[in-house]
Amino acid sequence: MESKLPVSSNKTLFLNDKGARKRFSIKKMLLFTLMIILALGQIFPLIWLINFSFLKSGDFFGSAFLKWPETFEWQNYIDAFTYGSVPRYFFNSLLITMITVVVSAILSLMLAYAFTRMKWKYKTTVMNIILLGMIIPIHATLLPNFIIFNKLNMLDNMFTLILPYIAFSLPISMFIMTGFLETIPKEVEESAVMDGAGVFGIIFRIMLPMTKPAIATISVLNFITWWNEFIIANTFLVSDELKTLPFSILKFTGQYSSNYGAQFAVMTMIAVPSIIIYIIFSKQMTKGITSGAVKG
Repeated sequence: MESKLPVSSNKTLFLNDKGARKRFSIKKMLLFTLMIILALGQIFPLIWLINFSFLKSGDFFGSAFLKWPETFEWQNYIDAFTYGSVPRYFFNSLLITMITVVVSAILSLMLAYAFTRMKWKYKTTVMNIILLGMIIPIHATLLPNFIIFNKLNMLDNMFTLILPYIAFSLPISMFIMTGFLETIPKEVEESAVMDGAGVFGIIFRIMLPMTKPAIATISVLNFITWWNEFIIANTFLVSDELKTLPFSILKFTGQYSSNYGAQFAVMTMIAVPSIIIYIIFSKQMTKGITSGAVKG
């Protein structure tokens, strides 16, 4: 005969299971609430920025964090495009940033391949020297770079921005790319070598398609880093036709008063491209970072 549990035991098990589900749902609800609060805290600066870009300059003063505009001041964006020279500065920023991103991605892939696949003398020493760039702040090199570019007659030139940007992008880019390449089996390259592929053929025809997540990761990081960089640009650039997008903010700064609405409009337009790029490549970034975390 089959043994049956007493009715009281079945009732106790049911109550315990119900209590466990209730505790789990409470924990899940608390975690969900916490994540909502953190998300709101993260996006609040963006909401605040957009909100203030539609206010008149006289509406900024007060104790309220956010103000619903009586009428949306679209004139702030019109002033940004006309008086702020946004289209020209936007093109300069886009050109400088894209050159930096593309060259940094190519060089980091080539360096990572040399350090992970090739055997040569002083490999570890050279790699450590390059990685030291991760702990050196770029603004600490302003004075020596200024002296060097001045002696080379390279001041007020786009390359005075592109070269330092690339140099300081390489350490972290190579670090991420190296971790990703170590997860790719070497048998893939061995079969390519058997087919007669050379070093550059392996890098650009075999490795480049396989490292798209890592390339997306370092490209987004470098884009966000250099898209709105101002201190180096303000130090090395003089000509108005070469200036980058952050200079538009200075167009609305006066000695006695400033057009705050137009400044917030410019800052909103500076922030939007970075947000769009991050949203588009967020999945690739996650894959590129986590793939290099574990070897094999």
